[in-house]
Amino acid sequence: MDGTDTGGAGAVVHGTVAEGFEPVRDAFARNFAALGDRGAAVAVYRDGRPVVDLWAGTRDVDGTAPWERGTAQVVRSATKGVAAAVPLLLHQRGDLDLDAPLGAYWPEFKAHGKERILVRHLLNHQAGVPVLDSPLAPEEALDPRRGPEALAAQAPVWEPGTGHGYHALTYGWLLDELVRRVTGGRGTGEWIADEIARPLGLDLWLGLPAAEEAAGRAGRVGPVDDPEPSGGLRLRPKRTVTEAYEDPASLTRRAFAAITPFPDQNDPAYRAAALPATNAVATADGLARFYAALIGDVDGVRLFGPHTVELARAEESAGPDRVLVVNTRFGLGYMLHGSASPLLAPGSFGHPGRGGALGFADPESGIAFGYVTNGFRRTVTADPRAQALVRAVRTATATG
Repeated sequence: MDGTDTGGAGAVVHGTVAEGFEPVRDAFARNFAALGDRGAAVAVYRDGRPVVDLWAGTRDVDGTAPWERGTAQVVRSATKGVAAAVPLLLHQRGDLDLDAPLGAYWPEFKAHGKERILVRHLLNHQAGVPVLDSPLAPEEALDPRRGPEALAAQAPVWEPGTGHGYHALTYGWLLDELVRRVTGGRGTGEWIADEIARPLGLDLWLGLPAAEEAAGRAGRVGPVDDPEPSGGLRLRPKRTVTEAYEDPASLTRRAFAAITPFPDQNDPAYRAAALPATNAVATADGLARFYAALIGDVDGVRLFGPHTVELARAEESAGPDRVLVVNTRFGLGYMLHGSASPLLAPGSFGHPGRGGALGFADPESGIAFGYVTNGFRRTVTADPRAQALVRAVRTATATG
């Protein structure tokens, strides 16, 4: 079904939905009318083919320029799910042993009691190094050498492998340095561009090229702005979670403060850097198409074989998260369906981005999903706008 639909609050939804996926269009319109979205896009693939491609609102923070089909956004920690494909593909090719010590590839990392940290622990958030005792300044964080150097000098804050806690920022430096050591110096962003984005024709970058940055100034990449904490909604997080974020000594606060202050996400230097934990830039279609290729054929390209799909979604860590202070579930690099990150079904795997973005795949239904927004909220996992869309996809697949 082609065309446009007018939602509440004057939002006009542009794009297409296949027959049976109209509930997703309706939910997307309601996100603008009732949930405060201001510029966003959602895309869904089924069995490698697009069935939803919608966008609405404005791409700029002052609400004057319209969001367009190709508008891309920083997707924050949804980046992690894209980056996780690199070590899993290196493993699939026989170049990386998931059960080897990380120090076997990166000898300097073994210092200060980290010699027993496995590659697997990096991906399932059991490595025990979610914080830096000496946080990095923004300019240091963008230097691909400084984060790994700081982590090599960091002692674990729990016995590696004995529990899990979200490595909000350090995940990116750990993963990138591992990839560089295995590939002879090729960074994660370069690897994604060459081996994933280019073959699939993705509008997705980890390290935004100068040409795309220039196009962004003309409307390609929308700027972001942090709204009020609730974005106009009355959200009531658990008291223990609120206290953890407010306590400067907590692992929660320290993990998210590994870069202090956090860089300006609209700064071209930030978007040009490759931080595999936080700063991929993508369209909704780019995210959805990426996940579609993880679980099946997309125009002749498939990324994960069946065994690698199972590695991505097999539970590795579950229960109380020492950083997020809620129960979380992780496979190898991916969040799994659970209370903190409800996805389509129990076998789904993917990753949210703090503030709204979400990408995931569900092998059983053949569904791949991508949602991007410029209306960031102070949510880390289950953003209500993304969840409304996931419920609509669930309705469509149940009746389709």
